[in-house]
Amino acid sequence: MSHSVAPVLETRGLSKAFGGVRAVSSVDLAMPKGEIRALIGPNGAGKTTFFNMLTGQLRADAGLVLFKGERLSGLPPYAVWRRGVSRTFQITATFATLSALDNVRVARLSHTGKTYSLLEAAARLEANEARALLGQVGLLEQADRVAGVLAYGDLKKLELAVALANDPEVLLLDEPTAGMAPAERGALMALTERIARARGLTVLFTEHDMDVVFAVADRIMVLHQGRVIADGPPAQVRADAQVQRVYLGEEA
Repeated sequence: MSHSVAPVLETRGLSKAFGGVRAVSSVDLAMPKGEIRALIGPNGAGKTTFFNMLTGQLRADAGLVLFKGERLSGLPPYAVWRRGVSRTFQITATFATLSALDNVRVARLSHTGKTYSLLEAAARLEANEARALLGQVGLLEQADRVAGVLAYGDLKKLELAVALANDPEVLLLDEPTAGMAPAERGALMALTERIARARGLTVLFTEHDMDVVFAVADRIMVLHQGRVIADGPPAQVRADAQVQRVYLGEEA
């Protein structure tokens, strides 16, 4: 990694407290283009709070969020999304009454600023791009089914397609495999990794399944009580005594 190139995603001293409890305490992050990093830690470690500050859902008490050297802090979520930072949630956020295709197309139209034409004969608009995205995540055969009847694993794939609809440079995945069977979890993250590597995406994801984490992540950052206690390549983090004590030991 060349230090002359600005990180794609960076935080400096990012902090947030709730009623005296420091949920996130002075977290520094610097991710080069194309890196896939896992953010792990026990429940309550501050992972979702950190994500919410990255995407503008929460305002930080202190610190900065930077995207390619430009400040994201203080921008509302839609503006962060428009810049090319996309996110999935622990709870799926699709439109249950729309077809899989239309879920992706709405996101495409929103990205290209063509939302006004949703109700017009412009139903064809962005359809090809939306179908291509569904094809990438293996959902093309489900294109015309409403999201509300999709199997849970397929719903997670649809969420990934929606997250990719704004041609992001950064993908933030908050518990992307939550609620899935172990075999499905591995398959979904392998698919995500393939797409990310092919597109040169920078990916930060939270995940409880350590098999998935160690299979996919280039680097792993560990949060405990809002603080970073380790950050490095998987082998280094796995061998870290403090990480084993506060986190990996729980999983054993």
